[in-house]
Amino acid sequence: MFILRPYLESDLDAVIALWELCNLIRPWNNLEIDIFRKLAQQDRLFLFAVKDDQLIASVMGGYDGHWGWVNDLAVHPDLQRNGIATALIQQLKKSLKH
Repeated sequence: MFILRPYLESDLDAVIALWELCNLIRPWNNLEIDIFRKLAQQDRLFLFAVKDDQLIASVMGGYDGHWGWVNDLAVHPDLQRNGIATALIQQLKKSLKH
């Protein structure tokens, strides 16, 4: 079982490690800047799945007032195909409605 929650300040290193493990890292992106830009929006669309105090998945969503989108969906490779991404996307959609 896992829980879903928004980003916490202590998540920075863990989310970068997860993205590296999931091959989401691109050399032209500064991950810390991307994360801090997202947090500055204060839209609570940066969500995580946590199991046994370990970050196992993340999704970064966006909303421009008309369109919503998904960026950087990552699930630990050992835990894929267990409904974690589906749960994150459903929570993201729910957050976009509010």
